[in-house]
Amino acid sequence: MSAYAIRQLATELPFPESGKKSVVVQEDERTKVVLFAFAAGGGLPEHVAPLPAILQIVAGEAAITVGEERVVGVPGTWISMPPQTPHSIAASQPTLLLLTLLKG
Repeated sequence: MSAYAIRQLATELPFPESGKKSVVVQEDERTKVVLFAFAAGGGLPEHVAPLPAILQIVAGEAAITVGEERVVGVPGTWISMPPQTPHSIAASQPTLLLLTLLKG
């Protein structure tokens, strides 16, 4: 078994017709990586993660609120958050978002 993984995230998960879909891309004792696919109009209401988290937009566009700041996330947008940071996502078009949770 190899120690590396190669994934094509842009084609990993089809966009849903409504709402969201997700798949765990990788998980071990240090990280959990989840790919989310949002339909236009889909997203996640404000919530917090118990762990440090990194959000990356792979495709599409979404309004992302982190704490009091709102940004338009496009491919290449990268956001790092400490634990318990309130955040929300609202996709304005079909969007792929990669979430990395950092354990311990």
